Amino acid sequence: MATESESGLTREKSGVYAGTVRWMENLSETQFAYLLLFPALLLLGVIAFWPLLRTFQMSLHADSIRGAAQIGEFVGFSNYVDLLTGKLDVVALPQPFIDVSTPFKSALFVTFIFTIVSVALETLIGFGQALVLDQDFRGRRWVRVAIILPWAVPIVIQGMIFYLLFQPGIGFGADFVNNWLGFSQTPLVNSPEALTLIIVADVWKATAFMALLILAGLQSVDRSLYDVAKVAGASKWQQFKMITMPIILPTVMVAMLFRTVAAMRIYGLIETMSGCTTVPSLSCLVVTTFSVRRYGTAAAVAFVTAAIIGIVVSVYIVKFRGSSQGEF
Repeated sequence: MATESESGLTREKSGVYAGTVRWMENLSETQFAYLLLFPALLLLGVIAFWPLLRTFQMSLHADSIRGAAQIGEFVGFSNYVDLLTGKLDVVALPQPFIDVSTPFKSALFVTFIFTIVSVALETLIGFGQALVLDQDFRGRRWVRVAIILPWAVPIVIQGMIFYLLFQPGIGFGADFVNNWLGFSQTPLVNSPEALTLIIVADVWKATAFMALLILAGLQSVDRSLYDVAKVAGASKWQQFKMITMPIILPTVMVAMLFRTVAAMRIYGLIETMSGCTTVPSLSCLVVTTFSVRRYGTAAAVAFVTAAIIGIVVSVYIVKFRGSSQGEF
């Protein structure tokens, strides 16, 4: 009897195993790939969405000053309404989330202008550097090292370099921007001027990242396509427009996506060079609001920031699909 029960159990196990194997064999390549990625996606989802849900929960409560582990009473979406309408007092919100009258003191405006200008400049300059590095010339290895070197500098060190560079009486940068650009003698304490210099510092560092990614895309282009184009009489511009750009456009979009997300979370460079009081960003607003123990307001700002970044990422994904299908 024991032998019969064991053989029945074996048949049952083999039947389940065989059914599972047949089910997996009937999956398409895409479905099988998602099946293999499911455990990792589940883990990443838990790690990513649990703090987000916890932040949203905190944002629905009043500010509390009783302790870091305590939150106030439930107030619903009042924090969001006050945040978006500018009704929060200066203690709860050291810098305005959005204020049309003083845009360079508005965290939302500063974040968007920094992101748009810095990512645009980094893409253009990085594209030019990648085109140069894609050519075969003597000393190309050392040029690559020189371009990559700024990316290896830590953010705090980078901030201190540019802080001292534009500090009156210490660096030559303050005199240069004063004489040639008409900036004040203390540009790092003036919001528009400080934002401009922070963009310059970010471009100096992050352009190398863009150049490396775009260079990887350029080196994936089949060189024989250019030979065929030359035989057909295509000019350099036509080769770039019809061969180079369509092939590397997805790579450029991915690089811009990475830099956009990083730029929208800018904090360390601002705090090191000029301080969040002079140049507030969304991340600065979260940190400064949390530091005065306004946890509900800080959570609301953090959740709105995450939502804005999510919208921007969604736009990039839509554009990326369009570009991969030749619609961009």
